[in-house]
Amino acid sequence: MSLTIELQKYADASAQRHPGEAQVIMKKAIDELIASDMIKKAYKTGDTLPEITLGNAVGAQIRIQDILKEHKVIIAFYRGNWCPYCNIQLRALQQAIPAFEAKGAKLVLIGPETPDNSLTTKEKNELTFEVLSDIDMNVARSLNLVYKLPTDLQELYKKFGIDLDTSQGNENQELPIAATYIVEQDGTISYHFLEEDYKLRADPQEILAAL
Repeated sequence: MSLTIELQKYADASAQRHPGEAQVIMKKAIDELIASDMIKKAYKTGDTLPEITLGNAVGAQIRIQDILKEHKVIIAFYRGNWCPYCNIQLRALQQAIPAFEAKGAKLVLIGPETPDNSLTTKEKNELTFEVLSDIDMNVARSLNLVYKLPTDLQELYKKFGIDLDTSQGNENQELPIAATYIVEQDGTISYHFLEEDYKLRADPQEILAAL
């Protein structure tokens, strides 16, 4: 089953579990994000990736430009280990690692979680690739990928037991949009996936085709 189909099946089941007002609030937030045109300002194919150095799940500093000396880099942004769509995506990406590496690419995951929570994400999904903590989303913000949750969505997430303040170590109530990039060794972005709807993600097969 492709990642795209698996995500759609989960979304359909979720709509059945949380009907009515919850669906209205979540759809309105997506529609408002689309209307904001934020994606127009996000980094895209042809842009040059800025310098990125972030701590991994065990505190080591990882510089993307160092990886680029020997490999292409696939960068995937995720929201947190509380997000079921992210976990489905991460498991699919993990399965694709041998195919990515056969094409000379390394995968790096970037999210807004604290290092402790990033480690939980890595262990929970049995990930073998780097999971980097973008504290206060400074890197995602530099790529114009960050948005603030509307108040009604913040309250809905709290009802679902989602505690962004704790997972991110701040009270910003911000998240990155679903974004995936392929970066060539010269730092040029050769593929981008940008989507306001958090239920949609770059399919590993599409990424492989672009490598």
